[in-house]
Amino acid sequence: MRHLPYWLDRFPKSRRPSYPKLKGNPETRVAIVGGGLTGAACALAFATAGIDVVLLESNVVGGGATAGADGLLREGFSGSFSRVAAQHGLRHARALSEAMRRGSLDFAAVLRRNKIRCDLGPTELFTVAAATPEASKRLRREQGARKDAGASGTWVTAAALAREAALDAGGAIRTHGAAIDPYRACVGLIAAAAARGASIHEHSTVNRIRPSARGVEITTSAAVLRADAVLVATSGPLSDLRALRRHLISQHHYSVVTEPLPAAVRRQVGKRAATIELDAPADRLVQWIGEDRVMVRGGRQQAVPQRLRERALVQRTGQLMYELSLLYPAISGVRPEWSWDTDDYETVDGLPFVGVHRNFPRHLFAFTPVSQGAGLSWTAARILLRQYQGDPGRGDEAFGFSRIL
Repeated sequence: MRHLPYWLDRFPKSRRPSYPKLKGNPETRVAIVGGGLTGAACALAFATAGIDVVLLESNVVGGGATAGADGLLREGFSGSFSRVAAQHGLRHARALSEAMRRGSLDFAAVLRRNKIRCDLGPTELFTVAAATPEASKRLRREQGARKDAGASGTWVTAAALAREAALDAGGAIRTHGAAIDPYRACVGLIAAAAARGASIHEHSTVNRIRPSARGVEITTSAAVLRADAVLVATSGPLSDLRALRRHLISQHHYSVVTEPLPAAVRRQVGKRAATIELDAPADRLVQWIGEDRVMVRGGRQQAVPQRLRERALVQRTGQLMYELSLLYPAISGVRPEWSWDTDDYETVDGLPFVGVHRNFPRHLFAFTPVSQGAGLSWTAARILLRQYQGDPGRGDEAFGFSRIL
């Protein structure tokens, strides 16, 4: 078994891009910190708008949380619409859901338009209730709340779910979406941004960001970059942004990819055409990927100390495979071939923070938790471009820090 992200491991090393380290004292209009999927999407959006961009990645582009992500383009946000509406109001819940739905659709169009080969394809997402009357009623109420608000989601009966996905469950909410290889998508977006004039730099860890009346100064080990504004698109806060840590929770997510399923097993697991999301536990996701493999994701927990990470990964791998066998008994005995953990920062309310913060002038932020799907990257890029241009859109405030401040 290989303990590294499947998407990264399957990409030929000879074809992985390489970008120079930032040196000297350059200047630009916008500096982007973070070379994952969100940073790449922002670089392309800003460069396409004719704005000078320098992107700084501390390691290699796409090699962090992006390489460990599920690559799901969701129709809305992950989690309960009812809970978000109760916590932040129906208007905010609608705005978040609609903007993320539109962002996923636009992101797919951008990938096609730029001819980025990332295994883009449609998928249906079934959010599945356990096979108990209580679980089914709870999820039916959730679907009713979405319907009343005009959000996406139709009900799938237990009988229909058994026919389509070979699941013994209490029903499901069906939404539409798409799936991508997130690493290939990131590499393609970076290349498209560079072709439009964006300057990309790897192995350029940001040590300090200092705003002033005329701009910001970003210091790395080998350069001092001056910009009009800085866009922070890393998975967690930088050392200069310690005040934001109270809004974020450091976590590890876990993923497992199996060996190819034998033909006898494939005949017992349904059509293998939809992504399965369990209503409880809420962070479990099952995807059918290439070569008749299954990827199962979940087991999220607070970040484990480095000395315990290997042990935690082994434990979570076994746990996820066991839970997969409970969902599909025929898979029992199938071996995992890849497993990995992913560093991520969940926000305090589980929703993205995209926008400005009153205590950080000339900063734009894109904290986009992995659990919210890859489509959020393009949603964030469009929101921040509007913010930078001084033309915020209706509903953009729903993504900002004002939700909790």
